Amino acid sequence: MSQEVPLSAPLDELLDAAKARYDVRFEPVTIGGVTLQILQIADLEALIDRLAKRAGVGPIELPYWAKIWPASMLLGHFLTHLDPGQGRTLIELGAGVGICGLFAAAKGFHALITDIHPDALLFSRINILHNGLGDRADVARADFSADRLGRRFDVILGSEVLYLENTSRGLLKFLLAHIGTAPDAEVVLAKDFTRRASKFLGPAEKEFEVAERVIGYKEEDPENGQPERKLCQVYRMRPRKRI
Repeated sequence: MSQEVPLSAPLDELLDAAKARYDVRFEPVTIGGVTLQILQIADLEALIDRLAKRAGVGPIELPYWAKIWPASMLLGHFLTHLDPGQGRTLIELGAGVGICGLFAAAKGFHALITDIHPDALLFSRINILHNGLGDRADVARADFSADRLGRRFDVILGSEVLYLENTSRGLLKFLLAHIGTAPDAEVVLAKDFTRRASKFLGPAEKEFEVAERVIGYKEEDPENGQPERKLCQVYRMRPRKRI
């Protein structure tokens, strides 16, 4: 999407821009007793089906950034263990619609929500303003495999950012360049248990002390509508060396 409306525009203009591209609606999402209204594509699966059927006429880009992944919800719940302190800063990588960053801001962190897709940034900015979080959250384009933002953060969050193994080295360098210097600064990453991450974790363990936790959850099977038990891994990482 070409950014016809700057992300600094008022909420109503940003929402009009989203409605011009997609059929959207706000849906309540609750984590840790806090409920936020999250802008969603009204029928994401139907949109993906329509786009996939057009694949024969040229390359398409499926809007997976718009899906709220289970790892994002679990990472959002994990935020209840983190202290926002006095002015602690947080960045969410590959944020999509910004679930983790939004709930971090609602908890009291100063959050920067990042992604490389302009529509993801548009939706995240709308979600910030619609939920009255403009004083504690903002958005920025950031490619975690290559970019440098010139600042450090007390907490770095990322859900499902390990699925592309060719970005592992760039992601690790990004984390080292942006993690804060305070003793309690940390990286928290979450992923589906079935996704491989060995190319990232091996080098990461040389730079970070890594604590892994496996969390079970239930998700409805689209084939039969029955709950299916699945697993998610959460990695809590603290630098071995402080700059």
